Amino acid sequence: MDSNLLKVFLAVAYTKSISLGAKELNFTQSNVTLRIKQLEKSLGYELFHRTNRGVVLTIEGEKLYPLAVDIIKKIEDATLKMKNLDYQELLKIGSTQSNATIRLPKFIQKLNDDYADMKLDFVLDSTLNLIDRVLDYKVDIAFVSGDPSHKDIEILNIFKEDIVLVEAKDKVPQNTIFSYKKGCKNCMLLEKYLIKKEKKSYKTAALENYELILECVNSGYGVALFSRQIVEKFGYIEKLQLTNMSFNLDTYLICRKDSIPMVSNYLKKM
Repeated sequence: MDSNLLKVFLAVAYTKSISLGAKELNFTQSNVTLRIKQLEKSLGYELFHRTNRGVVLTIEGEKLYPLAVDIIKKIEDATLKMKNLDYQELLKIGSTQSNATIRLPKFIQKLNDDYADMKLDFVLDSTLNLIDRVLDYKVDIAFVSGDPSHKDIEILNIFKEDIVLVEAKDKVPQNTIFSYKKGCKNCMLLEKYLIKKEKKSYKTAALENYELILECVNSGYGVALFSRQIVEKFGYIEKLQLTNMSFNLDTYLICRKDSIPMVSNYLKKM
């Protein structure tokens, strides 16, 4: 059912006149007559009785009138809401565990201060899985490690990371690379780096607990690649040997190019 035809119907019903309805809508009388006929044809009922003094609603017209009022009101309310909406009611956020540890709490606090009515939904996963979630429209934005370099992805912001190789100070580490989660980009980059540097293979272990990983490294059971902020947060800065990495593993805040959130400008300036 065409809402524009319903608007014409309501104007004629309210004024009880084709000519007055046309005047109210700033249409020609013939245009209004044509549209009423189109509506009657689509519904299969006559909606007005034509009289010498104007028009009167038929029984079918009387039944349609309150329905048409409700439909038009809902359309106008929806249009007004969308025109005045400057942020999403729900923002679905994906993040790696490292970002959830060092960045997400402050990010959430700032969003809550600036957009108190906006609801947030979260998912924690590896970088590769988060990129897939963004591409599948399952999250609106995601904090991922490294440049995703994908044609369908828009980069909203970049957060610089101080990435360090973490080793025990006084022990020769075993050939194990610790990561938080399987498929972690940190683990993949570190493995590639160590194999090239030391010409030997490493096994990997996902422990899903940063403090446990740091203590395993401290005890000589292996090595890990972390943001310096995480090492500092858990109090291991002075306990461990830290080596700065030459490669870049900054955090990228991303979304789909064809699904950019309404708060994108805000996110770009954070």
